[in-house]
Amino acid sequence: MAFNEEIEALATAAAGGDRAALDALLIRIGPDTLLRCGRILPCRQDAEEACQDALLRVAQNITRFNGDSTFATWLYVVVANCARQTYRSLKRRAAERTGAELPVDLPDPRTTSVIAGSRLMLLDALERLETERPGLATALVLRDLSELDYEEIAAQLAITVGAARSQVHRARQHLRESLDGALA
Repeated sequence: MAFNEEIEALATAAAGGDRAALDALLIRIGPDTLLRCGRILPCRQDAEEACQDALLRVAQNITRFNGDSTFATWLYVVVANCARQTYRSLKRRAAERTGAELPVDLPDPRTTSVIAGSRLMLLDALERLETERPGLATALVLRDLSELDYEEIAAQLAITVGAARSQVHRARQHLRESLDGALA
């Protein structure tokens, strides 16, 4: 779904307190939100959970959308954060059930597709990046998963375009090293 002027207008009206505009906005962005969550999470049910969380966050925080960036940029940040939070929550719940940390970075090839396993490895590598180099993961997620351009990332993170490019480059290097180590 292309974010057009109508969606931007609905978002602006919803941010101003228009309840009908918020309802219409949530209906319009639902399918794209699910699609974007599905790009990050390997299982449809997990993507649906993240999508519901993202739509709830939009509804709860729409008044924070102030038009400094496009609504699409604002939404993609919310979606990426919700998808990653859903993954953390699922991983934590699974560990609680088994009583031990699950080796998610080593998917079982008998039960996991190559694509799903790759996504799980990416999510774990992003978690390590966030722990080891706070701040870099956000720029990478916005660029490579949410497909924002560097200008939008810079505006969202309140940094220069050059700094956004640098953060994404450093994050990619760290991620490459992390994934190489996981595959070795």
